[in-house]
Amino acid sequence: MLDAPNAIRSPAARPPAGAGRDANLIEARGLAFKVAGPGGEVNILRGLDLDMKQGEAVGLVGPSGSGKTSLLMLLAGLERATGGRLTVAGTDLGALDEDGLARFRRDHLGIVFQAFHLIPTMTALENVAVPLEFAGRDDAFDRARVALERVGLGHRLGHYPGQLSGGEQQRVALARAVVGEPSLLLADEPTGNLDGATGQAVMDLLFGLREQLGTTLLLITHDPALAARCGRRLRMADGLLAEDTALAASSPAASPA
Repeated sequence: MLDAPNAIRSPAARPPAGAGRDANLIEARGLAFKVAGPGGEVNILRGLDLDMKQGEAVGLVGPSGSGKTSLLMLLAGLERATGGRLTVAGTDLGALDEDGLARFRRDHLGIVFQAFHLIPTMTALENVAVPLEFAGRDDAFDRARVALERVGLGHRLGHYPGQLSGGEQQRVALARAVVGEPSLLLADEPTGNLDGATGQAVMDLLFGLREQLGTTLLLITHDPALAARCGRRLRMADGLLAEDTALAASSPAASPA
């Protein structure tokens, strides 16, 4: 339970049932994704294979249109694969109906997008508490308060998104993503709408929280320096993985203030 600012769990926390640190959190085999286009079907993912272990931090790079965001959407259960098999946290996503996918996201995922996707009529505290309320947690607001304190916004609990800077809004989005202590954190260009210094501060928080929680991270980025902070770099091209590089050393993640 997150009952104090320092109560975020250690990296050994919450692997999938029956899994150790060397177990795969993600397994994709022959993953395909097609969409209808004006000229017919468009093949976005073309039989992609991917393994990611529990606790890994992976940077995903590649040109626009290579399939990075589509892969993230499949991993999140926000789109359905049109071929192949995808297992995340021991769950075969292809076997789930829409309600099952919603429960899967609630129980296992945190997502941070380039756009903040905050509810404008809710305070920062309410925005962060929402996923826990949906999960029926009695301590939703206590945990949300702790999460916001961890990202340096303990003094902004009652502020609405329109009263916050872009960097503060992304910190709220990050707090919301990690408040449920997810097995998998997906981040799609999370600093794309921020200036350099603000983006760096947000990424320091993201890496620090990921390390404390032991959460598996897939980070989509066009910034080579951010990808280099991960322990592994994947490069996509034409709907497939064109490169899979283990990085000898990643930059140390700063601890959240």
